[in-house]
Amino acid sequence: MKHFVTFWLVIAIVTAAALTVYGGTSTDNEASDSVVVGISQDIDSLDPHNADYAGTREVLFNLFEGLVKATSDGNIEPAVAQSYEVAEDASSISFTIREGITFHDGTPVTAEDIQYSLERYAQIQGSESAFADFKELEIAEDGTVTVILNEPNTEFIYELTCAILPKANEENINSAPIGTGPFKFVSFKPGESLVVEKYENYWKEGFPYLDQVTFKVETDVDAAINQLNAGTLDIYQYLTADQAATLNDHFNILEGSVNYVQGMFLNNAVKPFDDVRVRQAVYYAVDRDLINEFLFAGKSHIIGTNMIPAAEFYYNADTETTYTHDPQKAKELLAEAGYPDGFEFTITVPNNYAPHEGTAQIIAESLAEVGIKANINLVEFNTWYSDAYVDRNYEATVVAVDGKLAPNSWFAKNISTAPNNFTNYSNPEFDEVYEKALAEIDLDQKAVYYKQLQQILADDAASIYVQDPANLVAVNADLEGYVFYPISAQDMSVVKFID
Repeated sequence: MKHFVTFWLVIAIVTAAALTVYGGTSTDNEASDSVVVGISQDIDSLDPHNADYAGTREVLFNLFEGLVKATSDGNIEPAVAQSYEVAEDASSISFTIREGITFHDGTPVTAEDIQYSLERYAQIQGSESAFADFKELEIAEDGTVTVILNEPNTEFIYELTCAILPKANEENINSAPIGTGPFKFVSFKPGESLVVEKYENYWKEGFPYLDQVTFKVETDVDAAINQLNAGTLDIYQYLTADQAATLNDHFNILEGSVNYVQGMFLNNAVKPFDDVRVRQAVYYAVDRDLINEFLFAGKSHIIGTNMIPAAEFYYNADTETTYTHDPQKAKELLAEAGYPDGFEFTITVPNNYAPHEGTAQIIAESLAEVGIKANINLVEFNTWYSDAYVDRNYEATVVAVDGKLAPNSWFAKNISTAPNNFTNYSNPEFDEVYEKALAEIDLDQKAVYYKQLQQILADDAASIYVQDPANLVAVNADLEGYVFYPISAQDMSVVKFID
């Protein structure tokens, strides 16, 4: 471990030495109510129905809204809808469209736009998605719309955060997108930036505060730190404790949770990870506490399954201690599985989030102690997405996965037949319990099923779940109002300059 620690200390020293003096974005720009937000990966689509990257959804949160939208406390509130009512048997949801709500081009939102948006999203998501429960939209003469489901689903209300789009703008969605959110589109340069500006007729009175926001793509965290200190960036998230410590005193470091599941995800279809004993051995060998302490000064939440602690009602905290750091137990399981001398494999790591590489380095050091050699292959995020996530061409990968407000979203990708089951995990018991959870109307019993799913994943060591990482965000000290969400969202509508 000594060599690993030395490597990261050298990186920190070099980064600190390269810093420049703060210049002040807000004071240097003519538009005093504009900010620049650094984002760690490029935007994959301006079409919210086709956006795959979590980082993209964080940004588009400011442009688009659904019938309802997520709140920072993990609930939902009416957005395009003024109010809603879920049927007692959870087979339908009725909405009253918000009076006077308009798209960014000034045209009113109609029931036909809502119908178009829901049918379009359902088609894009496909028959294997949670949105497959959508049957049709009934439009009443008074403008009320009712979402009819194929079968009762208490969680479907969360799916209706999907963006409502104007049907008339279908051909321009990827070049000049139009939504109902607090900011409207100005310009987009792939690999560089997305610029948005205040929508003056936003339905929520008094919001947003800022006139303009530029989301600047900066995948190199060292370069981002330099820009923060130089005053050309106002906000940048996903920092480690050491990186945050290199910033000058014109920044507040806000501490929250990323609300992602970070871990070493294993391809259960390739040897030796097709053997549960090997997966369990790796779990016992990995020192999760060391990862947390070294990268996040102990601020992260150690987890043991594919669920975030913020989903408190459904979260199974018992999974956190299913495995402890026990190298001897790891060696025993390896010998039992036929690998008494260990084995060699490759960890593929996307380069868009510095702690992933740090996590992989510490995991490799831990595994070396039990005779396993882990090689690290650092790749561009786009390469990782196509090769590992889509094509499933990898052995192991250190990454973080996200979910939506609906609890089922955290488990859907583990279903044997799921098109996004990139770990190739397969367990008939898991599939059966998942279907029971989805169909259950009683919320207490639903929680029992979801906690059972989490324990199954832990017992199977489906992957090596490490932590819900701490999210250390550098925010210009002249700003206030930044909040954390339990989903992928950077809500700039609540950020403002201090009077």
